[in-house]
Amino acid sequence: MLKIIHTCVDYWVIEKPAGMSFHAESESMGVMESLHQNYPDCDFYPVHRLDKMTSGVLLVACTKEAAVLFGELFSQHKIEKRYLALSVRKPNKKQGTIAGGMKTSRRGQWKLTKEQDNLAVTQFFSTYIEGKRLFWLRPLTGKTHQIRVALKSVAAPILGDERYGGESADRGYLHAYTVAFEWRGESVCYQVAPSVGEHFSSVLLDHVVKHFVEAQLKWPQTKH
Repeated sequence: MLKIIHTCVDYWVIEKPAGMSFHAESESMGVMESLHQNYPDCDFYPVHRLDKMTSGVLLVACTKEAAVLFGELFSQHKIEKRYLALSVRKPNKKQGTIAGGMKTSRRGQWKLTKEQDNLAVTQFFSTYIEGKRLFWLRPLTGKTHQIRVALKSVAAPILGDERYGGESADRGYLHAYTVAFEWRGESVCYQVAPSVGEHFSSVLLDHVVKHFVEAQLKWPQTKH
C-alpha cells in the first residue's frame, strides 16, 4: 500500500516507491489503481506524475476543482520541486542550468536539442560524496524524462538509469524530495527523504539536509 504523507479535502500527498508505474502495467498495479482500490470511497485525479524508476513526493487531487487549480499552478510554474539524483560519473559542469528542446529518440528515449520546441529547463547544484556525484535539482518545466536527459547531457547519467547510459544498480537513483506551492492563500511544503536504495546512506542524506535543504542556495534567474 502507498504511504500517505498528507490528506485534505482538496488533495493528497503520497510517497511513490521506486519501480512502481503511475498507471497499471500489464499485471502490475500502478499508483492510481492502487489508490482507487485501497480507498474506494475517495476520488482521485492525476495532476502530475513520476517515472517508474523515480521515488518520492507525488500530488493527487481529490476534486475536479482542485485538479483544475493544480493544472493552472503547474502551467504557471508556481509549484517548486526539488529532486535528488546520484551518478558515478563526473559531470562536465558542477552546477548551472541545462536547457534545450526535448525530442523523441530511439527505443523510447528522449534527447536534448538546441531548438526551443518543447523546451526543458533544469537547474542544479552538485557535490562529491562517498565516491559519487550527488545532484540537487530544480526542474523549471515538467517534460517527460527531463532530469534523466539533462544529466545524461552533462555526461553524468543517473545511477541505475540504464536506458540513458547509467550503470546498473538496485534502483534508479532519482528521488522527488520536496514539492512546495501556495494553496488557497497558504504556503505549503512537503518533504520526503528516500527510504529505499543501498546508495542512499544516512551520511549522504544528512549531507543533503545540511548542504541543500537547509542551505540558502541562490538559484540562477532564468526565463522559461
